[in-house]
Amino acid sequence: MSRLGLSSIIPGGANASEIIWSWLGAVLGIGLCAFVSSYLFEPRELTLVIGSFGASAVLVYGAVQSPLAQPRNLVGGHIISAFVGVLSWKIFGDTVWLAAAMAVAFAMAAMLVTGTVHPPGGATALIAVIGGEQIHDMGFLYPLVPVAAGALVLLAVALVVNNICPHRKYPLSWF
Repeated sequence: MSRLGLSSIIPGGANASEIIWSWLGAVLGIGLCAFVSSYLFEPRELTLVIGSFGASAVLVYGAVQSPLAQPRNLVGGHIISAFVGVLSWKIFGDTVWLAAAMAVAFAMAAMLVTGTVHPPGGATALIAVIGGEQIHDMGFLYPLVPVAAGALVLLAVALVVNNICPHRKYPLSWF
């Protein structure tokens, strides 16, 4: 792979192997969530795909050694943030700007307190507020489906893809 010379043109010096494994993880993780969503969840007016999973994919497939990409952070950060986001919508939903601000701020505080900081969790909380009627109708189901279920799919794919390559090890820690 190094004969491709990609590492010399890519900022940060990522080599071709890292790029390919990261790409493969993202395709499989997001693709599996979207596939399952389209066949199982969307016919029931649910989803398994939310925007914050795109950012999670970058972390768990492209930055596998980051503390923010570890399973506790991935799953815990999303679930905690989803609960906070739904609660913020239920309490402050009549004032969307306030609900949005409270969702992100309290989600960040909760992740810091619990040691589950996962930056996409802030977006997960925000989606609970601005995600529209479909997300609002889910209520406290939102932290389970799509959030917990989708995060677990991303994690399962990360465990497989990131450990096939001999130069990668994931996770670095579970807790």
